Amino acid sequence: MPTEKPRYTVIVDKELLKEIDDFRFENRYPSRSAATSELIRIGIDQLKKEQKAAKKAQKISPPAEEANQQSSRNKNACSE
Repeated sequence: MPTEKPRYTVIVDKELLKEIDDFRFENRYPSRSAATSELIRIGIDQLKKEQKAAKKAQKISPPAEEANQQSSRNKNACSE
């Protein structure tokens, strides 16, 4: 049954192919392609979560950094 989905080729080493096949059989995917697509989706979702968390940390971090700098200034002023 032909598909309208775009196709491309991925070259992997034997160890990675074994991990893909193990994932496929453990999770009962019908094909290596379906398992590979799911692994890619999982990886992309995880990357998005990490990027979102990093952006959130950057937004939180500057005020905390400013507070540390203010605290350092206060300590320096007290010791003078």
